[in-house]
Amino acid sequence: MAGHSKWANIRFRKAAQDAKRGKLFTKLIREITVASRSGGADPASNPRLRTAIDKALSGNMTRDTVDRAIKRGTGELDGAEFEEIRYEGYASGGTAVLVECTTDNRNRTVSEVRHIFTKYGGNLGTDGSVAYLFEKAGVFVFSPEADEDLVMDTAVSAGAEDVEISEDSSIEVTCLPTKFENIMTAFSEASLTPEFAEIVQRPTSDCSLSASQAENVLGLISALEELDDVQDVFTNASFPDDIQSAA
Repeated sequence: MAGHSKWANIRFRKAAQDAKRGKLFTKLIREITVASRSGGADPASNPRLRTAIDKALSGNMTRDTVDRAIKRGTGELDGAEFEEIRYEGYASGGTAVLVECTTDNRNRTVSEVRHIFTKYGGNLGTDGSVAYLFEKAGVFVFSPEADEDLVMDTAVSAGAEDVEISEDSSIEVTCLPTKFENIMTAFSEASLTPEFAEIVQRPTSDCSLSASQAENVLGLISALEELDDVQDVFTNASFPDDIQSAA
């Protein structure tokens, strides 16, 4: 199915900004720590940890740093006790926003997140106020240079729900979260390496924005991602094409 994958392009923009700001390692270390605490230190039996380690190593994090994060998660090394929190709110134009955080201080995190929402004309909501507008899904994105037929055949055989070709010819594969690891393994065995692979919160409907509203929402996203406690930000914003191409 052909289409313009605005969501994927915005994700790539955000990932590039995270790396440029030097925030990526902090977020990955926290993810590894929480994943090892919740599911154990063995990546073979802990898919979440395996995904976090793969992302960290591909981002040039040293194995020693990864191992220390795992040991902090399992209690072998002392360190801050992190917990996962999700905040929900609305931004410009009625855009729904999910903010996923990992923090060792709830009061600090909610204060910082609320401040940014207020600064950009939004507001925090109660639990469940916008979460119903999103659903979890596994997403893989391949560059236009990838073998389209091989990606499609491999994905479908492994249980993917959809394969979409974007206007820029990148290939986006979506699946149920429960199929994510199987499909990742299938791609690896087929020597296919996605540029992006994560379980994410995908919007079930879009919120169309004007150019000025889009700029405001992008500003809010960027400000939230500057916070060390924020792991990810998801919105149902539909950005105008000129804003999208600039992102």
